[in-house]
Amino acid sequence: MDIGESEQVVGGDKDSSFPFRFLPNPNLDRAAPYTLAEQWILNLARHREVHDEITSWPDYQPTPLLDLAALAGELGIGRLRYKDEGARFGLGTFKALGGAYGVLRIIQDEVQRLTRRSGVTGREILEGAHEEIASGITVTCATDGNHGRSVAWGARIFGCNSVVYLPPAVSRAREAAIAEYGAEIVRTTGSYDDAVAEAQRDAQHLERFVVSDTSYEANVNIPRDIMQGYTVILAEVGEQLPESERPTHVFLQGGVGGFAASVVGHLWEAHGAARPISIVVEPDCADCLFQSASHGRPTSVTDVHRTVMGCLACGEVSPLAWYLLERSVDAFMAIPDEASETAVRLLGEQVPPVAAGPSGAAGLAGLLCIAQDRKSRETVGLSGTSCVLVIGTEGAIEGASGYLEG
Repeated sequence: MDIGESEQVVGGDKDSSFPFRFLPNPNLDRAAPYTLAEQWILNLARHREVHDEITSWPDYQPTPLLDLAALAGELGIGRLRYKDEGARFGLGTFKALGGAYGVLRIIQDEVQRLTRRSGVTGREILEGAHEEIASGITVTCATDGNHGRSVAWGARIFGCNSVVYLPPAVSRAREAAIAEYGAEIVRTTGSYDDAVAEAQRDAQHLERFVVSDTSYEANVNIPRDIMQGYTVILAEVGEQLPESERPTHVFLQGGVGGFAASVVGHLWEAHGAARPISIVVEPDCADCLFQSASHGRPTSVTDVHRTVMGCLACGEVSPLAWYLLERSVDAFMAIPDEASETAVRLLGEQVPPVAAGPSGAAGLAGLLCIAQDRKSRETVGLSGTSCVLVIGTEGAIEGASGYLEG
């Protein structure tokens, strides 16, 4: 089945609970090989190295993979597995795997440059062997919440300094959660993308290292490292799922695209055309990936409104992520806040209840929309035998409700 044959944008039908926009990827080529160009961004050999590093960190534990059988029955699918990232390193978010790993890579590179030796390990840095060098490094980033918390946490455990830029919509609770790890906070004006630009400008003249989860011309290595860090999630899923229950579908949060690209790229290299059908989900007011697929090129969304899915309120695509996503994702969709709020509520009604923030529940919200829409359900081949994987990218975070989630 090639769902990329149709370029028609469809929405919720009369039986659907929520209006949404749905786009089978017109650029899809499921048979495309995973070439050296894609492997330069993400590859399985590097995945194993990163997995070994991150799983050696203090307090590492795999996050649970929940079987939401009752909800699967209500949605008319065979299995629904929910990877709950709410307990990841105590940060409440999957981004602990990415931002903190990016911080480590910066410190490793600087230690190796200044000591003129190679093979500096994360264990050495954790144990303070290069404290003098690490303490002279300042890392910085812009964030809607979760990425900044990961960077600040990584800076604390690896012994460097951090400065985190926050746009106005980020709640005071999220600001406090970042500052808790010793980060200097800079409040900005404008959008998230404006905060990214301000952090980059300041870093240039203050000699800071940008830990960005979106790529741009002068910064591709750290976003690449961050995406590779996220693939630890898939290693855990592979160990937690029996082969007979390998996912047929995966619903992924959008944002700048780094998270979705990490999952789809890993599955593409590992399984080729036999990989699960992938659907990328975004807020309907911040759908830069949807628009990019529709236009056939990276497309910015300039009028990003506030949304309860604040960690996905991004107007510009990461070019590095888009290179992986452009031909490999099966479909894109844009959903209203009400769908994500419903997903949060349904998770809370499970036995035992599952706590999630609106951004973390966005993938499940996309599934809710499609499962109740006959046309889009048929288009992606969702049936009573489908095994669906959803990654709950964040737990419930104080202040993560209303339009100030950040």
